[in-house]
Amino acid sequence: MVRPARILLPETPLHLIQRGNNRGACFVHRKDGLKYLELLDELRRECGVDIHAYVLMTNHVHLLATPCDAPEGISQMMKELGQSYAQYFNRRHQRTGGLFEGRYRSCLVAEEPYLFACYRYIELNPVRAGMVEHPADYRWSSYRANARGAHDPLVHPHGVYEELAASPTRRQQRYRELFRGELSDAMLDEIRQQTRSGRPLGSEAFQARIKHALGSDPSANFGV
Repeated sequence: MVRPARILLPETPLHLIQRGNNRGACFVHRKDGLKYLELLDELRRECGVDIHAYVLMTNHVHLLATPCDAPEGISQMMKELGQSYAQYFNRRHQRTGGLFEGRYRSCLVAEEPYLFACYRYIELNPVRAGMVEHPADYRWSSYRANARGAHDPLVHPHGVYEELAASPTRRQQRYRELFRGELSDAMLDEIRQQTRSGRPLGSEAFQARIKHALGSDPSANFGV
């Protein structure tokens, strides 16, 4: 069966999901999470990718990321990340075989309101899973960097995030306010459906813009 081509565009954010094989655990010990984040930080620099939000769950990872220049950089980053982390994990936990299921899933994300919906979807994962009561209580996500200004070299704010306010303090306050309400069931379903299918997440105007961009040079816009 031929896999559908992945849609990638420079400077256009993507929501990505990397799942454990057969929903198996990808993170067993604190050192596993630290190693994954270390590799992710190293490879996003090498491949020219900005990470805006992330969460490490027991058996999967969510990322909100943007390829800065070459769109294929994000595919290269995810390929090397999956290989390097799986090698580390297998050595550490004395196992063999694949760690992640197939290739990662992704979809292009429009700006407001979809971009912040993805920020919230990602950082609220541990709350929806019943692991913590508030996203600030979870160690393995970008929430404390985005909402409280905690130092995290992995997180690079998206331009839309920076437009929340002029000062960092006010920006973080505005960001925290976004989390006072829950995402609607319709938005949750849309994010899940579009990420699963690989179709762009956004308005009809955004969908049309993506279609126009791909029509100009389709061969340059698909990753592996």
